[in-house]
Amino acid sequence: MIETTGNETSGFRLTPQLLLGLLVATVGMLLTLDRLGYLYADDYIRFWPAGLIAIGGLKLWQSRGGSGAMMGLVFVAAGIWLLLEEMTSLRIHIDDLWPLLLVVVGGYLVWQGLSTRATSNVQPDGRSTISAMAVLGAVTRGSSSRTFRGGDLTAILGGCELDLRASAIDGEAVVDVFALWGGIEIRVPDDWAVDSRVFPLLGSVEQKTEVIQGPAVHRLVVRGFAVMSGVEIRN
Repeated sequence: MIETTGNETSGFRLTPQLLLGLLVATVGMLLTLDRLGYLYADDYIRFWPAGLIAIGGLKLWQSRGGSGAMMGLVFVAAGIWLLLEEMTSLRIHIDDLWPLLLVVVGGYLVWQGLSTRATSNVQPDGRSTISAMAVLGAVTRGSSSRTFRGGDLTAILGGCELDLRASAIDGEAVVDVFALWGGIEIRVPDDWAVDSRVFPLLGSVEQKTEVIQGPAVHRLVVRGFAVMSGVEIRN
């Protein structure tokens, strides 16, 4: 029996790690029964992609957006694809589908460009937004705006560096990033709360900022993609 106190529940919490552990234990049990001659494990193990769908669905349910939701979609799509190949004669080669990656990335960038950014009641100045693109090179940008609202950084076979340590945010600002075989570094003041929503695809995202206790006056949202690239956010 599970007892509840207020909004808290004593008992286990379903997580992707717990679900993965259950799936691995189930496969082990099936293989053991197969060895003992009680069943033919391949009749059941062939449905293993359903585990990917379950893990992806759980991540989507638990995620509030950003990279968690994107990773959940990847797991669900991969699970459906592999399950169809196991249950039907349908065969789809990755060589036929890789251009869809360009469609997804391009559509995401368009959506980011058309989305409405958070604004404040303070009149912005000329340095309230930053836009930078580095292709086969390096670009360094900075801002001392007291009403910084955001911007966009693109690094393709190059590097972008954005220094915001002399600026301030009245509320929330959004910086969109896209890195392809490149690197992006963002430096922020110690009193900024940073919400990283960058999805790494064969890349990495490192957040090395101070943890803000309590409500933050300055909040920076960093979102986008790091494709075979690195994005670093630090103080």
